[in-house]
Amino acid sequence: MKNLRNDFPILQEKVNGHPLIYFDSGATSQRPIQVIEKISEFYSRFNSNIHRSVHAFSEQATGMYEEARQKVADFIGAQDTSEIIFTRGTTESLNFVAATWARKHIKAGDEILVTEMEHHANLIPWQQVARQNGASLKFIPILPDGSLDMSQLSTLITDKTKLVAVTHASNVLGTHVDVEKIAKEAHKVGAKIVVDAAQSSPHQKLDVKKLDCDFLAFSGHKMLAPTGVGVLYIKKELHDETPPFHYGGGMVFEVGYDKASWQVAPYKFESGTPAIAQVIGLGAAIDYYNDKINFEEAQKYEAQLTAQAIDGLSSLEGVKILGPVEQLKKNGHLVTFVVDGIHSHDVSAYLSNFGLCTRAGHHCAQPLAKKLGVISSVRASFMFYNTPQEVDAFIAMMKDMKL
Repeated sequence: MKNLRNDFPILQEKVNGHPLIYFDSGATSQRPIQVIEKISEFYSRFNSNIHRSVHAFSEQATGMYEEARQKVADFIGAQDTSEIIFTRGTTESLNFVAATWARKHIKAGDEILVTEMEHHANLIPWQQVARQNGASLKFIPILPDGSLDMSQLSTLITDKTKLVAVTHASNVLGTHVDVEKIAKEAHKVGAKIVVDAAQSSPHQKLDVKKLDCDFLAFSGHKMLAPTGVGVLYIKKELHDETPPFHYGGGMVFEVGYDKASWQVAPYKFESGTPAIAQVIGLGAAIDYYNDKINFEEAQKYEAQLTAQAIDGLSSLEGVKILGPVEQLKKNGHLVTFVVDGIHSHDVSAYLSNFGLCTRAGHHCAQPLAKKLGVISSVRASFMFYNTPQEVDAFIAMMKDMKL
């Protein structure tokens, strides 16, 4: 893993004279030079719009864009490239499902089931659908250790359940969710399941067939790709049931002054000029994962960093760790904590003085923070490009701060 750091130019930077220690990959990852150069190559050699013109540059750009779609399909085990829809990110992907399939198919008296640990992006859209369509919103509770209480699943999923929306891994607690089990129970009653894989996609191999999800969303920027690009997987069987999200050029088959018809998926779901360079960058990021990253080895390595951080923080008086500690030590990639008497923003600002980047706040999961009885917390999140020496430095800074 150590050699991979050389691929990330920003990791050579310094902050206030201190080497950069980047423990905020849960918010956005850094980019390897291979991705940066691919985006630069597109803009300097092939920049053109796609799917519209027949000149050489447009043909080249279109080919690179569609090649990226194939890479994504292969990366997550989709059966067909038509199941891969490019969006601006996880948030737009989840809003897409809420505004299209859910708005059309969820009726008054139906139920939507989510968990108590959801990011705002996988909570607020369902609140809005429930409110506007007269449905009920129900929650799978969390246990005191931050794990999900799966014992209540069979009673929470009923004949009224039409949609289950769950995170694959919590962005606050790091908790991993048994999506396969939830999908099995949901499908027994004919409900659909949408999975927020924003936090899991950079750290483990996704297989939409194995997960048996109907919709799945993730963001490029958390997995080495540019900002402004995300993926929405829509199971092929649901394409005709799902109306377009946006309307305009590129997604139409035929248009008259009084009516219009749409192309088939994925194009009916992608109107206007897309984020071409970002999609190509996402394809380059997937190439990087395929060429250089073994997910099992990376996950084991990141869990070791997580365990090291947990053990170090646990040795400090007045530091409380949030989340299922033993699970995180086995397969985690982040640790979230609070310090008695010191606001999380002050902790993060202190660490930043020495070049260490963390996330502080409610992490876009205010209901979960309230459930945990905290206003704000600090999150240190790891990637394969981090090192044990950086974790040692982090714990040393925390000790100095406490003193």
